[in-house]
Amino acid sequence: MKQIVVKDILRECQGTLILGNENIICENFSKDTRQINEGDIYLGIKGEKVNGSIFYEDALKKGAKGCILQNVEVTEDVKQKYADRFIILVDNVVSALQKLAKYKRSLYNIPVIAITGSVGKTSTKDIIASVMQEKYNVLKTQGNYNNEIGMPLTILELKDHNAMVLEMGMSALGEISLLTNIAKPTTAIITNIGSSHIGELGSRENILKAKLEIIEGLQENGKLFINIDNDLLSKWYKSERKENVFTYGIEEECNIKAYDINLHENDSSFKIKVDNVEYEVNVPVGGKHFIYNALGAIAIGLEYKIDINKIISGISKFELTKRRMEVIETNDNIKVINDSYNASYESIKAAIEYVCNIKSNKKILVLGDVLELGDFSKKIHENIGAEVAKNNVDILVTVGSQAKYIAQKTKELSNNIDIYVCENNQEAADRVNKIKSKNDIILVKASNGMKFNEIVEKII
Repeated sequence: MKQIVVKDILRECQGTLILGNENIICENFSKDTRQINEGDIYLGIKGEKVNGSIFYEDALKKGAKGCILQNVEVTEDVKQKYADRFIILVDNVVSALQKLAKYKRSLYNIPVIAITGSVGKTSTKDIIASVMQEKYNVLKTQGNYNNEIGMPLTILELKDHNAMVLEMGMSALGEISLLTNIAKPTTAIITNIGSSHIGELGSRENILKAKLEIIEGLQENGKLFINIDNDLLSKWYKSERKENVFTYGIEEECNIKAYDINLHENDSSFKIKVDNVEYEVNVPVGGKHFIYNALGAIAIGLEYKIDINKIISGISKFELTKRRMEVIETNDNIKVINDSYNASYESIKAAIEYVCNIKSNKKILVLGDVLELGDFSKKIHENIGAEVAKNNVDILVTVGSQAKYIAQKTKELSNNIDIYVCENNQEAADRVNKIKSKNDIILVKASNGMKFNEIVEKII
């Protein structure tokens, strides 16, 4: 394990030591005094409303070994009481966190796979980590730790790992650039370019530009893998023809291509050829979009010379992060698909297609607002409504000021779907509980800010 000590923090973060010894070892870092453990280093991050540094005494009382703080006065009483700890003052704790993560990354000569894309980042991260685990001790992004705070915190968890799989999210230009230059990936993958964050970026072309920032941090001879079936990625690839860019897909010609695809309710299978030998791959989750995720994982596994049979084994073992196409079966044989963590037009389209391919009594969609779409919001929600209308859906329940456009467009295009427009999550849950019956399937999906997990908890 590569150790960081206080003097490393002082040097890398231009900090001032106001208490403690420069040789104290720093292993675990936390930004939340409610979850801090004894021996952790507390990061007093300044938020929009509250400066987390003011809670440093709470951290010390709970056993924090030290604190990295900004814009706070530390009393002499505290210094005397916690003389065996350390306190460092910096100009900006988030900036210090990023510098420290960049330093920690520099200590490890290991495979680092960075993943971005409009949809599928988390599930692709999960499946790649499962494949890499066949050969390596892997550290991967947990939960939603894919931003300018979460990703550095993940890197600081490096201990005896010899590979790392990092998810990188963004909502504006420059954010992936920051992350990739901290992580310095050896390999990167872009799952697709959709409409997520189009309100901030203004066009899908700008979303492509933002995602391609991931290349900036790639180490020399690092490779980029892309889903060639995505229209904008395909156009970019065909026009640029850059070296060290490898492709995977189903429709287009590419380096790793799936064929003989069989989609089932709870899994899927497909075939690939590696060195002219045919292999069958089984994915333990239903949905065509997971075929793409598996193809990306195969490409990454081959890049790191993992035996193809072990790659296939790793794919068969992977488990989804909670609230991503999480299937919950109730006592009435009702299947609730909890996909409430996030949403985009593309992911909702894929989820609807998956649900409509499953044999069930009734197919119920509970859909909410897709956020951060700006001026494109009405049109994209209407496009979602068009997707609902053309599929074999029985009931649509919506919540949200923008989701009403889903309902309106669905009603305009279909006379066969019962539609309920609800004011809040409670009303939606009550409605679903009234209409659901044995052997139904219910999809619950919206942007995370809609808190649709509340609906799931009330209907299962």
